[in-house]
Amino acid sequence: MNSTPSSNASSPRLTSLSHGGGCGCKIAPGVLSSLLAQSSLPKAFYEHLLVGTETADDAAVYQINEQQAIVATTDFFMPIVDDPFDFGRIAATNALSDIYAMGATPLFALAIVGMPINVLPHTVIAKILEGGESVCRDAGIPLAGGHSIDSVEPIYGLVGIGIVNPAQLKRNASAQAGDVLILGKPLGVGILSAALKKNILDEAGYAAMIAATTQLNRPGSSLAGLEGVHALTDVTGFGLLGHSLELARGAGLTAEIDSTALRLLPQVLELAEQGIITGASGRNWQSYGSQVELSARIQREGSGATQGILTDPQTSGGLLVACAPEAAQHVLELFAQQGFQDAAIVGRMVAGDAKVVVR
Repeated sequence: MNSTPSSNASSPRLTSLSHGGGCGCKIAPGVLSSLLAQSSLPKAFYEHLLVGTETADDAAVYQINEQQAIVATTDFFMPIVDDPFDFGRIAATNALSDIYAMGATPLFALAIVGMPINVLPHTVIAKILEGGESVCRDAGIPLAGGHSIDSVEPIYGLVGIGIVNPAQLKRNASAQAGDVLILGKPLGVGILSAALKKNILDEAGYAAMIAATTQLNRPGSSLAGLEGVHALTDVTGFGLLGHSLELARGAGLTAEIDSTALRLLPQVLELAEQGIITGASGRNWQSYGSQVELSARIQREGSGATQGILTDPQTSGGLLVACAPEAAQHVLELFAQQGFQDAAIVGRMVAGDAKVVVR
């Protein structure tokens, strides 16, 4: 039985007001690629734009001088939980993750707010904003403004602005053959959120989900200067497979994932085996499943739960690092020093077609 927090007795559940939640709201990767292909301007049009839309990277990067480049991103979504303060914290943590995923340091943020003003009590909306502000304080940056609208569904997120030395910029397209893949957080946020919506997530499962989704991906700023780290991204709405495929496409390599090495949030495996997954998981597989090979072992054992976990949309998920094997221990130690005890080697990059192989 669900015993997790909700907004208050007189207010509707936040998750009941939205058709999806967290990064599960993302447009399916195949559809998004088609839309961008029809609308994107060529990068060459802007001389100092170091990173645009060409490799589906985590943020835009614009160089202002030899030592400094501005990193800009935006991320927002509908509620993944019912507690308004927790919703604000998760959305803000998720938005700032894209700054860290470029190896950058955040400077300030702007709030993106869309709320059904006549449906939600104003005290509930204030708690959402307070949650986002608390994360910005934790990150050491000001929440310097933003924009708000009256909307049908509750929406919250941030514009994140950061700074990075162009020489230390980490992209998702620069992995090298032989690199190992390290994932900073355990998987399963989408599955736990699906259980929450079905009222079957207990207090321990909720606490684990909140702890993971509100942990800032600070190691990204430190990883930027670490020799041997070649590529960096974060695992969010497209799941581990989708974001691994982005690494593979960017580098023109094959990403091999070791399914036995994956760290999972508590209860995730049991829930996945019961068929508790999000609709976004199926949309993800539909978009890129043709570029994924599942090993004979996984196919023999039945791929349902494994596929559900690998495609599970991760709201405020972990950093995915591609680094030289000799740098792996240093990367793991850096994660551990900053409180990421579940960071683990989950695969490697090898020569081959741009695809993902799961063993």
